[in-house]
Amino acid sequence: MAAYILLVEDEVKLARFIELELTSEGYEVRVANDGITGMTLARESPPDLAILDWMLPGLTGVELCRRLRATGSKIPIILLTAKDEVSDRVAGLDAGADDYVVKPFSIEELLARIRAHLRRVQEDNSDILQFEDLKLNRRTREVFRGERAIDLTAKEFDLLDYLMSYPRQVFSREQILEKVWGYDFVGDSNIIEVYIRYVRLKLEENGEKRLIQTVRGVGYALREN
Repeated sequence: MAAYILLVEDEVKLARFIELELTSEGYEVRVANDGITGMTLARESPPDLAILDWMLPGLTGVELCRRLRATGSKIPIILLTAKDEVSDRVAGLDAGADDYVVKPFSIEELLARIRAHLRRVQEDNSDILQFEDLKLNRRTREVFRGERAIDLTAKEFDLLDYLMSYPRQVFSREQILEKVWGYDFVGDSNIIEVYIRYVRLKLEENGEKRLIQTVRGVGYALREN
């Protein structure tokens, strides 16, 4: 899936130029020409990375950056500015910006910075699996359905981890037994049905839609329907 970038820049021609370059690189781009609109777009659909101009009408890029960080957002933020004093760089970084590109700049440099930050995020997120509103963190062994934390046993977690690692792929009971319980498991193969039921009950506790589907005669899959 293409990374989604939010660009907040009040110079319309520059914004259009950057938007075209980003789109040609395969990114999904949304553009705002003032800080308030930028904040609204960021809240409506959180981007993978934001590019903010320093001097914006309504809400400066630095203030917008500060507000995004106050909401808990950890997305990479690149500030675009004509300001090149050390004090300005410090102010931008203190507000929570990850990077700082001084105008005029080469589009190649900006694209390289974007790739570097998105690559870092991808590496940081390698322990996080997500499908629809279901999120699993391998490092902390936490699971969330939307904002709701779900308490799973060790084996329930391992089962969900396996299904989430290969979304939409159908697995037989034998495959699940081998990967989650191991070759040396001795016991009733109905253990799969029992644990699938346990995990479903926890994932659907508040009436959420079913994500672990039974594929009749084959096994189970994590998919919409």
